[in-house]
Amino acid sequence: MIKKILIANRGEIAVRIVRACREMGIRSVAVFTDADRHALHVKKADEAYNIGPDSVAAYLNAHRLVNLAVSAGCDALHPGYGFLSENPQLAETCRRRNVRFIGPPADVIRRMGDKIAARRAMQAAGVPVVPGSEGNVADLDQALAIAGEIGYPVMLKATSGGGGRGIRRCDNPLVLRRQFDRVVSEATKAFGSADVFVEKCVENPRHIEVQILADDHGHVIHLFERDCSIQRRHQKLVEIAPSPQLDDDQRALLGDYAVRAALAADYRNAGTVEFLMDRDGRFYFMEMNTRLQVEHPVTETITGIDIVQEQIRIAAGLRLRYRQQDVERRGYALEFRINAEDPRNDFLPSFGRISRYFAPGGPGVRTDAAIYSGYEIPPYYDSMCAKLIVWALEWDDALNRSTRALLDTGVYGVRTTIPFYLELLKNADFRAGHFDTGFLDAHPELVEYSETRPTRELATVVAAALAAHFGF
Repeated sequence: MIKKILIANRGEIAVRIVRACREMGIRSVAVFTDADRHALHVKKADEAYNIGPDSVAAYLNAHRLVNLAVSAGCDALHPGYGFLSENPQLAETCRRRNVRFIGPPADVIRRMGDKIAARRAMQAAGVPVVPGSEGNVADLDQALAIAGEIGYPVMLKATSGGGGRGIRRCDNPLVLRRQFDRVVSEATKAFGSADVFVEKCVENPRHIEVQILADDHGHVIHLFERDCSIQRRHQKLVEIAPSPQLDDDQRALLGDYAVRAALAADYRNAGTVEFLMDRDGRFYFMEMNTRLQVEHPVTETITGIDIVQEQIRIAAGLRLRYRQQDVERRGYALEFRINAEDPRNDFLPSFGRISRYFAPGGPGVRTDAAIYSGYEIPPYYDSMCAKLIVWALEWDDALNRSTRALLDTGVYGVRTTIPFYLELLKNADFRAGHFDTGFLDAHPELVEYSETRPTRELATVVAAALAAHFGF
């Protein structure tokens, strides 16, 4: 079994992995930059090492991270999500240095990271894909020709893209002409490749993804689906498991597609197969994420399966502990990304010091966070500072419990998305389970709330003012 893991990441996911290691009796090693010196994952891990002053580049240096794993006596490395989690060079470097990479092999990451190669693999496996170009487009003229054939609107996408970057909707030839160079430039800067392709735009789809686990012994299972349709500019905000918009037949079909996709990719470890569902209930393969997802806790909550621990077991060469018929789902779970952003000001980041932080509790409530009272949120990273996961047996109960848990959550000193989520939970369409990726654009009133300071916060402000005045 694996004995010591270097966590090549930061923030709440690093804390999450530390906790899994502790339960399994595995030593954890954290890494941090100068900006993260006081981060929670540094305090929680068994060991922690400074990897340099550069706030971002240090987390993107595969050779340095693997060298540190070797020198620290680690026999495995967990990439978390983001940073190098889907970088084949990190997986390959681990293999060469005899450090187990807790994720799929480098060739699988490389193949699934190429959207064209992934589309072809899915087509061969009988998994439906969105109509589009058969390969990368050579230039703007070819993109215009293909768009004319399949019909507008179309999506122009970076072949090596991900995370909502390198993607533009084009409603007519004029927009496509204007966006082509922008997408090529963004793809080159973000992913090191100028390759782009064109596919039909599925208008206002549901974004449904399926969690899979696959071991080195040919066994693949799915852990049901998550609904990620509540998003803004291709960035997810709320994730739900299972989807309240699917019936059992659709759920079974989608699970079968996901397993087929994993087998076609010769996949190993945990991964996610993402689909779009159109207005007629048809599913289309979108992409495969070859890493742990931000939203994995909702799947853990409804199945009782610890996905991070399963990742570690699979990387150690062990067989899956579950057959498909052993996996059961119970109730509904929602995950709210608590971002340090101001929804009323176009979701602009609100970095700064957390003056006070109160985590919610009670039945069916889980918080994955990397903040604490007095913590300074660095401006160099993603604005997500916590994830609130809420479970209940029935959909309506899950919504009501979510409202209670959000009201119980206290994050002071910065603006957060909590008031926005409270407005969302009042929306009749959302409560009825009727929403798609265009939901937020269709409901601008969700960011028109007014904030009132809670009594306890006013009391703190008054007390601080009195103390300052009288010199207490």
